[in-house]
Order: sequence, then structure tokens, then C-alpha cells
Amino acid sequence: MFLVACSSGGYNGPESDHFDGEQFHNQVRTHDKTVMDLLKWRFNRDQPEDAWQQIEQKASVQVPVRNNHGVLATFINHATVLVQIGGKNILTDPVWSERVSPVSFIGPKRYHPPAINMDELPPIDAVVISHNHYDHLDLATLKQLETHSQPVFIVGLGNRKLLESEGLTQVVELDWWQDYTLEGGVVITGTPAQHWSTRTRIDHNRTLWQGYLIADQHSRVFFAGDTGMGPHFAQIQKRFGSVDLALLPIGAYLPRWFMKDNHLSPDDALEAHYALQPRQSMAIHFGTFNLGDDGQDTASNRLKALLGEDQHKKVNFMVPEPGGQIHQKSG
Repeated sequence: MFLVACSSGGYNGPESDHFDGEQFHNQVRTHDKTVMDLLKWRFNRDQPEDAWQQIEQKASVQVPVRNNHGVLATFINHATVLVQIGGKNILTDPVWSERVSPVSFIGPKRYHPPAINMDELPPIDAVVISHNHYDHLDLATLKQLETHSQPVFIVGLGNRKLLESEGLTQVVELDWWQDYTLEGGVVITGTPAQHWSTRTRIDHNRTLWQGYLIADQHSRVFFAGDTGMGPHFAQIQKRFGSVDLALLPIGAYLPRWFMKDNHLSPDDALEAHYALQPRQSMAIHFGTFNLGDDGQDTASNRLKALLGEDQHKKVNFMVPEPGGQIHQKSG
């Protein structure tokens, strides 16, 4: 991650069970990584030179303008999924940029093109953003989407100022368990996650990180955002019941001493699937950007191996290629 000293806002509001008046914190307290921890990892990375290979071929996939029957989810790249539910089109953590970095010429680069070009997208009604790290809150992409559709941008507490400073016109902040209802009745609820936030050297945990529950009268989708293991999966299942589709991150999980507090491993993602009890899960957050010591296919191959071991349990957990789709009919 590359940090620069520029303002990205921050939250000023009452204390809560996850905000101490200055900074947000997780339900399960973990050791905050220091600059020395980051340098220790960076200078001791254990990754073969050929662990990532450029893929030039773009996926061939089509999506309808609207979907009124259940849930249609299309994996675009990284944590970006087009969720079509209740006649609404919703993007999760959209990233179309070539690099996820504060500058365009250095930083983690993409290794395959998005499955859908920006100009191939249907009208977007809402964008949900899990937190402010550069591979999840990509301002260049958000400004393109503002021009494309003028959607509602839904963010965690403290993130509105940054988006509005970039000319985005409809920005809504949500706390954990807070709702926002789109016209037509699709409800988007912020949910807890086990992560952290920062874009600069001066805003550590000043803005909230979260997942989202997206629901109409018949179907429910859970987008976990970026998260480690924690009690929130069981809490979400208890509050909402079994969802139709869970979007669960699996990549950038190595080395575990550095990543385990805030990033699910494939093993963790399978445990989260069992805790959530969804009809189906889709793996996200892998194979696009080199953000950990795991290679391009490490996370996906590990999850596939686990699913093979658990075949007798008939686990419904998709490991998609870019453009992979799940269509869950309501009922």
C-alpha cells in the first residue's frame, strides 16, 4: 500500500461500540500493523517471479439491462461484482483502473482486464464501497460511474467528504446495521467487518469499513467487502437468516502472520460460508492484483481443493473466472 499526506476526510460523531470518538475499531481487537511490520513483509516477500502472469484476453459476457427475478451476480474483477436484484443494478467496490494506487504510474497493477467494459455496463443505480483502501475505493472509476449513471454511492461513516470533493453528487454514509432504501424497495444495510482503513499517513481508522446486505422482498445478497474472520458472520446470519448469495473474499491472504487479522484465507472463507449458511457463495478478491505473497491462482486452487475434500457436504461455492455469473431465482 502506498500512502500520501493528503486529506481523505474522517468521521466526527458520537462514540459507539466500534468508535471511540477518534478512531473506529473491530469487534475483535487485533494488533495494528506498524510501518516496521510492513517493511518486514515487503523486504522478506516469499513469492516466485512467475507467480503472476498477464492475461490479455477479455471475458465475453453479457448482462441484461435489468433483472427482476431473483439475483443475477456477475464477477467483473477483484471485489467488483455487478449485482442485479429487484430491478436495480448495484456495483460492489468498483475498480476499472490499471493500478490500485494513489498515482497512476506505480503500485499494484492489474493482471487481467475487467470482464465488462465501463461502456458495456447497464445503468447503475447504486455503488457500495466497503472501505477506503485503493483497491476498493478507486476514485478514477467512481468519477467515470458518476458520468455514466449518476448512481448513489454508499460508503461507511467518514467517507462522504472524500467522494464529494471529487464531484460525486449522491453520497450516503451508513453505520453498521444502518439501512438505505433505493427507489423501488431494494434495501442496502451496512454490516460489520473485521478490517481497517487508511489512505494517508494521518487518517488511520478515521473512516468506517463494512460489508453490505442487499435485499428486495424476495432475495438477499451479502457482500463481505474485505474482512478477516470474526463474530460478524454469525451475527449477520442470526439477524437476516440464510441469504441467497454470499460474496466472500479469498485472496491476498499470505503471509498469514501479516494478513490473517484482516483478510480471509480460502479456509476461512469456507468457514464463513458455513457460518452464514447461504444458498450459494461466490469467491471474490483474488487473481486480479498482486497484493500478498499468494500467487495468481493460489487462493482459487486452495479453495477448489477444499471444496473437493468436502464434496460429501455438497458445498455450493463458486470460484469464478472473470465474467462468471450466478443466477439465483427467488423462492
